[in-house]
Amino acid sequence: MLQPKRIKYRKQQKGRMRGMAHRGNKVSFGDYALQSLEPGWISNRQIEAARVAMTRHIKRGGKVWIRIFPDKPLTSKPAETRMGKGKGNPEYWVAPVKPGRVMFEIEGVDLDLAKKAMQLAAAKLPVKTRFLVREE
Repeated sequence: MLQPKRIKYRKQQKGRMRGMAHRGNKVSFGDYALQSLEPGWISNRQIEAARVAMTRHIKRGGKVWIRIFPDKPLTSKPAETRMGKGKGNPEYWVAPVKPGRVMFEIEGVDLDLAKKAMQLAAAKLPVKTRFLVREE
């Protein structure tokens, strides 16, 4: 599971995800990519599930890049706890994703295989996505 080794602060505020992604919005490494079409938080488990689905489908041929990293801690309070008494403990990590952000890239496989692999990965993610092909 992806998570930072060290962080400066244990807890973070929610923040806002307004506007489009200006960075990481182009296919940079591979030939095919999966791009987000809406904002959302993608957890480390969802990223891992999508990665496993992709690499299983391409049968460990080709190369996969994960372009997002979960560096935001999400906290939650225990079940059946009264309100107040401070913020909960960090439970898991998420990657904030804006519309236009390229999340995964693949290289070294043909178009049909890459498209199917990306569809399987997209099914594991909580945001709408689209399939991109690199422009030469």
